[in-house]
Amino acid sequence: MKKSIKIACIAVLSLTLLSSTCSSDDDNNVMVDNSAEIQTIVNLAESGAWQITYFFDDPADETNHFSGYQFLFNSNGTITASNSTSTVTGTWSVTDDSSSDDSSSDDDIDFNISFASPADFQELSDDWDILSRSNSKIELIDVSGGNGGTDYLTFEKL
Repeated sequence: MKKSIKIACIAVLSLTLLSSTCSSDDDNNVMVDNSAEIQTIVNLAESGAWQITYFFDDPADETNHFSGYQFLFNSNGTITASNSTSTVTGTWSVTDDSSSDDSSSDDDIDFNISFASPADFQELSDDWDILSRSNSKIELIDVSGGNGGTDYLTFEKL
């Protein structure tokens, strides 16, 4: 009889220990697979020519700096901005933001743009978060880690 009580106590203790090793916060470490969404966004960006219809670089609207430019997101990772007199080239990509330090959330996607020059185009360089997208519009946002300002960038298909 004492032996069966001892075995029952050990079983209850074992179950208690096993259940305490699992907790609800373990679900927070689950990686979200964004690969299909990333590919959809890449395909959208590469699907034609775009123009900037809104660029707010805190504290000012700077959309006019890009008036007349046509943007092409090329499959080789380059972005070209052309108007009647010049062409500016940079790089672009779409990545899972777990590879950057811009957010505490690891399940959103970054729209990365980089231009080395000229100065107006350098302002577009950032790892933007996607606010919304449709077949004809991509709306991006960036909250600056330095001054806490919020920038907005919108591309619309030509």
